[in-house]
Amino acid sequence: MINQVRHPIWIDAAKRPTARVFAILFGIESMARAIITSVVPIQTYDLMQSERGVSILYTCMSLLGLISTLSIPMLIVRIPRRWVYTSGAAALILGCCAFALDTLPGQALGLFLRTFGAGTLSITLSLYIMDHIKKGELVRAESVRMATATLAWTGGPFVGVFLYTKVGMIAPFLASICFSLLLLGLFWYFRLSDNPALQKGPSRPANPIANIRRFVVQPRLRLAWLIAFARSCYWSTFFVYGPILMVATGQGSLAGGLLVSLGNLFLLASILWGKIGMIQGLTRTISGVFVLIAAALIGAGIAGAGFPMVAALMLLVGAFFCVALDTLASTTFIRAVHPHERAQMTAVYRTYLDFSEIVPAFVYSIILSFFNIGAIFIALAGLMVFTAVFVWRYLPRRL
Repeated sequence: MINQVRHPIWIDAAKRPTARVFAILFGIESMARAIITSVVPIQTYDLMQSERGVSILYTCMSLLGLISTLSIPMLIVRIPRRWVYTSGAAALILGCCAFALDTLPGQALGLFLRTFGAGTLSITLSLYIMDHIKKGELVRAESVRMATATLAWTGGPFVGVFLYTKVGMIAPFLASICFSLLLLGLFWYFRLSDNPALQKGPSRPANPIANIRRFVVQPRLRLAWLIAFARSCYWSTFFVYGPILMVATGQGSLAGGLLVSLGNLFLLASILWGKIGMIQGLTRTISGVFVLIAAALIGAGIAGAGFPMVAALMLLVGAFFCVALDTLASTTFIRAVHPHERAQMTAVYRTYLDFSEIVPAFVYSIILSFFNIGAIFIALAGLMVFTAVFVWRYLPRRL
């Protein structure tokens, strides 16, 4: 992705940021997060030896992460955006240091810092994209950005687990720190915030409660949030409980890392899904994809722990379709948000990530008290069907 990039192109990108700049930054950020995305749940499971305990810890830390995410607009109003972005990368680095302690308190702190860092980077990068990319070019730009992250999310999870099991517990976290430092270096090289002609004027400070109220009264923003939430629920389940399924059924940690890596390989289809979305329309494509994901989840749930490899195969089928949502879902928000509310509404919108870790983890902790791991996939299928119906009925056909 960033290799073999000629120096003159980088100079031009620094002057006038394009989709390529955002793709490069997103790709490096993805590698920093992907390389430990399978390691963290496996490490947590090794420490706790309980699927339910993992769910409870994720729930608690995600709640704290949600609070921190809602506070990010206040940081953006008071601190230059480039420093907010920098703080997000720093949080990823400190989170890796906490994970490297290999203790439950360190695990909790690492989960919080990772959530805050990912949220900060996501919100600030989204604001830069909305500043520089025209609405008519969003679908193509997003498909390019997701395709650029393919290498990271395909190789990262497996490499991380390999380092964790074969080299040493600290190795994947050191690798993630290196990529976070590279991200910071590239970000400051591109100098995205230095062109005053691209500033939208001062933002009006608003407290998180007022931001939430303003978000909720806008139906198109509510629907965009639901789409993103359901999509992210699939990925959070896939990333956390896919590896746990492999470990708990005796397939091994490397099998868990390989499962996540294979699922992310489908990011290569981002360009294809972008074209399908433009031809078929977002309403038909998004609603249809949710139905197909639900079917795959039902298959995974029926297979469950009794047939773990079949369940893994069905989760991979669901991952293929979920890539379509990665490519298209954010367009529904970007086209709906008002320019003068971008920072505040983006922060509220971004809470779908926190809720997609809080709600499933809480629900799964209850389900796992009575049923085996396959039951959580059946429950998630219900959410997919519910979202498909809402998208078909309420998403404007003109998008």
